[in-house]
Amino acid sequence: MSLIRRFSFVLVLYVAFVFVQSLFFKFTNSPETVYIFGTLNGWAGGLGFPGLFAPSGIFSQYVIGTAELIASLVILASLLPALRWLRPFGALIGLAVISGAILFHLFTPLGVSVLNTDGTYDHGELFGLACGVWVSCALLLLVDRDRLLALLPARKA
Repeated sequence: MSLIRRFSFVLVLYVAFVFVQSLFFKFTNSPETVYIFGTLNGWAGGLGFPGLFAPSGIFSQYVIGTAELIASLVILASLLPALRWLRPFGALIGLAVISGAILFHLFTPLGVSVLNTDGTYDHGELFGLACGVWVSCALLLLVDRDRLLALLPARKA
């Protein structure tokens, strides 16, 4: 197995691990998730978009969790040699989801260091994991750029 294939394997596992371990929190209404999405919903409401991050909103924890689940399934399926062509699509979905997470950490009251249920802060752990997923997805897209470019229509000279 080449070094790039081993490296890609590790990146795929990291992305899937981070996304899958967060699903429990998103799908069980954990206090951390309620705090995060409640903070985002309050912020969005102040901008005139109430309910955007509410449990029935278009960017609810369930919608985001489902996108993370799909990205994880697609990217894990790409570990099978016959399905390796799926990897850039899983990486694109993952990159889109995690880009939103990073932006909301940076530019909303949520912040980089998130409040835990015990009143302490996570010291940027969630943000750090998100940045790791972003870098991993971007690297996977770089590795698979030829597969993506092949999908684009040919340009006339």
